[in-house]
Amino acid sequence: MLRWRTHYGHCVKAIRRFTVRVTLPGPLAALHGLMLNLRWSWHQPTADLFASIDPVAWQDSGGDPIAMLSVLPSARIAALAADEDFGGRLAAVERDLRQYSADPRWYASAGPAGSQGPAGPAAIAYFSPEYGITAALPQYSGGLGILAGDHLKSASDLGVPLIAVGLLYRHGYFTQSLSADGWQAERYPAGDPNGLPLELLRDAGGAAVRVAVSLAAGRQLSAQVWVAQVGRIPLLLLDSYTEENEADLREVTDRLYGGGSEHRLRQELLLGIGGVRAVRAFCALRGHPAPEVFHTNEGHAGFLGLERIREYAEQGLSFDEAIEVCRAGTVFTTHTPVPAGIDRFERSLIAEHFADDPLLPTDRLLALGAETYPGGNPDVFNMAVMGMRLAQRVNGVSLLHGQVSREMFAGLWPGFDTREVPIGSVTNGVHTPTWVAPEILFLTGTSPGEASGWDWERAASAPAGELWEARHLLRARLVEQTRRRLRASWRQRGASDAELTWIDDVLDSRVLTIGFARRVPSYKRLTLMLNDPAQLSELLNDPARPLQIVVAGKAHPADEGGKALIQQLVQFADSADVRRRIVFLPDYDMAMAHSLVQGCDVWLNNPLRPLEACGTSGMKAALNGGLNLSVRDGWWDEWYDGANGWEIPSADGVADPARRDELEATALYELLAKSVAPLFYDRDDDGVALGWVQRIRHTLRSLGPKVQAERMVREYVSELYVPAAIASRALARADGFGPARELAAWKKRVVQAWPQVRIEHVESEASSGSTGQRLGSALVVRVSVALGRLTPEDVTVELVYGRPDDDDDIVSPGYVSLTVGGDEPKSPPQTVTLGGDEPKSPPQSPPAYEGAARPPMPPGPPSGGISGSSGPGLVRYSGEVSLDQPGAFGYTVRVLPRHPLLDSRAELGLVTYPQAPAGLTNGDLR
Repeated sequence: MLRWRTHYGHCVKAIRRFTVRVTLPGPLAALHGLMLNLRWSWHQPTADLFASIDPVAWQDSGGDPIAMLSVLPSARIAALAADEDFGGRLAAVERDLRQYSADPRWYASAGPAGSQGPAGPAAIAYFSPEYGITAALPQYSGGLGILAGDHLKSASDLGVPLIAVGLLYRHGYFTQSLSADGWQAERYPAGDPNGLPLELLRDAGGAAVRVAVSLAAGRQLSAQVWVAQVGRIPLLLLDSYTEENEADLREVTDRLYGGGSEHRLRQELLLGIGGVRAVRAFCALRGHPAPEVFHTNEGHAGFLGLERIREYAEQGLSFDEAIEVCRAGTVFTTHTPVPAGIDRFERSLIAEHFADDPLLPTDRLLALGAETYPGGNPDVFNMAVMGMRLAQRVNGVSLLHGQVSREMFAGLWPGFDTREVPIGSVTNGVHTPTWVAPEILFLTGTSPGEASGWDWERAASAPAGELWEARHLLRARLVEQTRRRLRASWRQRGASDAELTWIDDVLDSRVLTIGFARRVPSYKRLTLMLNDPAQLSELLNDPARPLQIVVAGKAHPADEGGKALIQQLVQFADSADVRRRIVFLPDYDMAMAHSLVQGCDVWLNNPLRPLEACGTSGMKAALNGGLNLSVRDGWWDEWYDGANGWEIPSADGVADPARRDELEATALYELLAKSVAPLFYDRDDDGVALGWVQRIRHTLRSLGPKVQAERMVREYVSELYVPAAIASRALARADGFGPARELAAWKKRVVQAWPQVRIEHVESEASSGSTGQRLGSALVVRVSVALGRLTPEDVTVELVYGRPDDDDDIVSPGYVSLTVGGDEPKSPPQTVTLGGDEPKSPPQSPPAYEGAARPPMPPGPPSGGISGSSGPGLVRYSGEVSLDQPGAFGYTVRVLPRHPLLDSRAELGLVTYPQAPAGLTNGDLR
């Protein structure tokens, strides 16, 4: 007798899943190329073409053409193939893509390749652990990935020849949902590369290309390479899900920022070392120019430097010589303002993975990541430190972040003023076609699909009614989308439709709307707005001038504190008395971000200053006519001018975190109640808030040209990529790396000889011969320097001068290079303006020598404004500085290494100052 067993609530699980791509008939074949080029994610005419195929399916797919076409009925495909009008539009869009991909753009015409001939690098390899190109390719977690995506898109629009490299995470980051009580839950949906806009890199015989990386204990990690075409830019994504890998190694590219230390290390070895090998394979197969410059976007990809050293070692260079060539052509961008944000691994773990590589001596390799500075941990390998030692050019991502980074890493350059630490800055930007609403682009006079040429002055000069109406349309769209997302969230939390009728009244398209959306680490202070819940409730429910707030953000799965902040915010927003005015939307992604930055009137940002490296969501809001209300951190510190938004005062120096939060929250409430809301609700007879529109106008004028990624990429090209290419060529000439060998030998000689460099004697007098110093006179300084085994050609002797503070530290020093000679300078000295601006992107960082420990600087004999020893081997230097400002004046002198191939006076981290005799202070040397 057969027995049938009934299963209730049970689903049959697939043991494997894959995507079957739609087969397109001949008339629609061009759709295949359009789908696989991610330009559709920012090119409105291409997106409109896809949307016209089936508007409902397009919306349901989240704007993903592959997902939409995979569910399209065959009858609809056949109808499209027979539709001559659609065929004509398809041909036009496909022709536009071909022209976009082939025609010379800024880089080849007006850029470095056009104006300076061969100055521009033939190609640049750009490495990042994540990329935010489109929500249809979920390979990002937050700002770092979105920035990388915007970098690629703008490079494509400008014709900059990037090759991008990353990892293909099968489960992406995670999708976020909420429990009934508001606790964040994570899910990692399985992904199939065949269902994504990717193609497998294959060799001439059709076989999938593989790259392999050696791991500890002789194991091999293999990866295949998927190619995402981002406009003109190929993005290579390495995928460890290959049959030749052992089961645990297949999971290396399982998810973004997941797993323990060894798992992360394997990911970063694959990204850096495997990424370089993938670039070499791609260039060989596609005939693409080999990169002259390698750009490391944060330290996760730092191992690319070791692979390049290995490549040069295979060509016969020593370890030190290979470092020089590697450094010259490498750019390193740091994104973190706190040491906790840097990847650090146990030194023993690093040693295990490189123990069997004869070209990378373990002791020299470990020295590259050694924290050889006060407070450093001798047991860890620091990826950012290695990145800086293997890159001649290093930058932060805003002016303030550059300053913070110089302070954070100053220990790598002891003896140098913080301003001289060779870390510059290029402020981030955002990709305009991706983030700006069509209603705003229309006001600039730019037709949909154009990649540049936005006239922000024209947009700002639009009639007040048009600007106000555009903002109303965007706000109304946000309200509609928020209600839809909120309803879906509540259903997922277990509510029935009968309980959710109130959602129809959530938000109001006429009410001042504030946005707050970002990752949820504690320093971003998601819940600062809740510091006084009663006061916030009053602002939300003000009968005359109400506010409404839309909040979104994800906490890292391991961050219990961040999850608790989300729960606190959600539970407040669930309260019946405010739930129509404040909303938390789960699963923040690029699709949600579009509607938020476009629809919000005010973008709120309240991190603990200065812990926000840059932040770009406020830039996106500004380009859409939104106003920023922010602590002066990141980019806002640089470009806030008092009329393009509001500054939340920062309680810097208040040690008690709770007290600081209270002070800054109070300032936030006062700004909202007394400045922001009154301006928004002050209307003329036509219902237009003229004062508010005036701020929109100023925002578009002052920030429109600045916050674009196009500006950012141009700066990377001119300030970093072109100098790196020139420096790399200078070391790797066709004569067998002769300059690199000479530079490495010179550095080794200088490092070994530096302990004998001493300043023996310093004296000064007024140029008039009098004993006093008068305004307008010149101070003449003479110095005797013992150079030991070095020559005057190996060093620069500088006079460092300026106003001394109470501790005799020279504030904003100026510099004069002294000349070899007798009592008087041989030539007029070079005078640096006192307190002058530092270079925006100074040349960069020191390599590691002999275990990364620079030789100690033994104290020299007594010297200063008194007689010191003299004798054979001393070199006399002299120079003068104009005393053009009254008040206190201080000076000292120093000796630095000098070589024409150095890019910074601090590059070697070597400097010698005079030593004050016992009982004599620096003040006595003035």
